[in-house]
Amino acid sequence: MAAVRRVSLFEREIRVGLSSAAIEILFDLASVLSEGAREPDGYYGSTMITIELARAASLVSDPCDARTVRRLADLVAGDARVRDRARALAAAEAERLAGQPLGGAQYDLRVRESGRHLHIDVELEARGGDSTNSMRGRP
Repeated sequence: MAAVRRVSLFEREIRVGLSSAAIEILFDLASVLSEGAREPDGYYGSTMITIELARAASLVSDPCDARTVRRLADLVAGDARVRDRARALAAAEAERLAGQPLGGAQYDLRVRESGRHLHIDVELEARGGDSTNSMRGRP
């Protein structure tokens, strides 16, 4: 074993995260499906945000394969910007379906992957509303 005579003063670390452009691309390409019901005590609903990564192939330099989707799922789950954006989208969808402003929303957000698809599921409970069921989606 060779003796070390000089060492660096600095420890280096490589950090990988989502770029702001990546977040914009993912949400621009997302398909959104929302369903929910107004109840006497509030609104209960869910929004599924699905991103088919293959649709981003002409926009990104990374391969749009299942391995990249797995990596994205790990990064998306821990990114506060994505959580905030997904929650805001779910809240807007809930208000659209409820037909009125909703207050005091609580969210449960889950991220999962399936092949070349990334899924962000947002469950939402909020105050306000009466009894009506709805289900709508947008591409």
